[in-house]
Amino acid sequence: MPQAKTSDEQILGLMRNPKTLERGFRLLMDAYQDRLYWQVRRLVTDHDDANDVIQNALVKVFRNIEQFEAKSGLYTWMYRIVTNEAITFLKQRNRRSATSIDDANINLANRLHADSFFDGDEAQIRLQQALQTLPERQKEVFNLRYYEEMSYEDMSKLLNISVGSLKASFHHAVKKVEQFFAE
Repeated sequence: MPQAKTSDEQILGLMRNPKTLERGFRLLMDAYQDRLYWQVRRLVTDHDDANDVIQNALVKVFRNIEQFEAKSGLYTWMYRIVTNEAITFLKQRNRRSATSIDDANINLANRLHADSFFDGDEAQIRLQQALQTLPERQKEVFNLRYYEEMSYEDMSKLLNISVGSLKASFHHAVKKVEQFFAE
């Protein structure tokens, strides 16, 4: 008989008790790790880098679970931590790398083709290349709307940005992606 899905409240209860902390963290990972991984993967694109980012973010979640105030959902809180960790990773990588945009796009295409964890077809590879050309905010909004199918209202709460600004960012992102495909 399948086990019922564990609620966020149950997971938090387990994680806030030192005797059941590890069990709670395992349940947390079972519930959210895949979704969080794919969110990072859309930003970072490389499997190994995405795993590093997820690992660092989950350590932060583990260490800071006591600070979670439940003003938002548990996934929303972790999503913010994971996204911030991915953005920090990208900024550090960009500072270390002085490659041109063309070199970066060629490198991205090569990594996606060689990555055994990426099973996308050519259109998906082109979409990932197009997303890499977007500013961070537009990329984040596009990913939330397109992949996560998140409403503008939920995005507004998550990112603390007005719905109007989010709609504009998504519109600009879509136009840039369309332009990328037209080239």
